[in-house]
Amino acid sequence: MRLTGILFTLLFISISASCQTQSSNEVPQVVLEAFETKYPGENDPDFELDDHGYWEAHFKKDGEKYRADFHADGTWRETENSIKDKEIPKAIQKAIEREFPDRIIQEAEHVMSATQGEFYDIEFKQKGKNMDVEYRKDGTKV
Repeated sequence: MRLTGILFTLLFISISASCQTQSSNEVPQVVLEAFETKYPGENDPDFELDDHGYWEAHFKKDGEKYRADFHADGTWRETENSIKDKEIPKAIQKAIEREFPDRIIQEAEHVMSATQGEFYDIEFKQKGKNMDVEYRKDGTKV
């Protein structure tokens, strides 16, 4: 009887832990509502909890892929989308030519941020961790 009790306890703990893990990956309703308010009509986002603890929604708008980050309380943080090098504003292209003439662009993103406004995040390839530089549309650094 004692072994049965121990097995029952272990089974209960295992099931409880499993339920907690599943619920921690469930997108909070307030985040879903905030997304719907910010992007009405975008009804098929894929959410994931990113490494920084933000709920990141992946969705398409006008055929382009976007990523929108929300805090767990539903507060919008930022939305970004990858852009082609030729879509980088001319003032930023000139700043890059002047400041980083020997660097290769790995990725460029257009970002709308709740705290920093609109900017462009340019990621340069380099040995080790890539380097990110953020620019305003006029070519000034953030």
